[in-house]
Amino acid sequence: MSSWSEDTAPSTANAHVGLVAHAYAALNANNVEILAGLLHPDVSWFTPGRSPAAGEALGRDAVIARFRTYAAETRGTFRMNLRKLLHSRDGRVVAIHHDTGERNGNRLNVGCCTVFDFEDGLILEAREHFFDLYGWDEFWSRHI
Repeated sequence: MSSWSEDTAPSTANAHVGLVAHAYAALNANNVEILAGLLHPDVSWFTPGRSPAAGEALGRDAVIARFRTYAAETRGTFRMNLRKLLHSRDGRVVAIHHDTGERNGNRLNVGCCTVFDFEDGLILEAREHFFDLYGWDEFWSRHI
């Protein structure tokens, strides 16, 4: 794991980086109970694009529902494969990951980075930024 800055308090930076790493592990294990425990009740998760997967999921239940939909639509093949975690002076964490999955005979194969903000030791906000937004949108372009 790398950092943007050494100015962030090490314990806070390590806690945030560890929290995000734990969230990715839970997501990829389809363990929504653990994932839910890492999300603030008022969490928001923003996914760009024009596909049915785009938009903002507001609240823990909506975020969990989004990831359950991804798992269901891909028959459990959706993965967010973590490549690197970076933290900033202001406490944010950026996760660089590669998303894969299979759906309706199509394969997902896109890079992404997600910027995380925290409150009360939990994930409060996540904003995804896809390296190939067209590929992401095309994969989810059929009704989900």
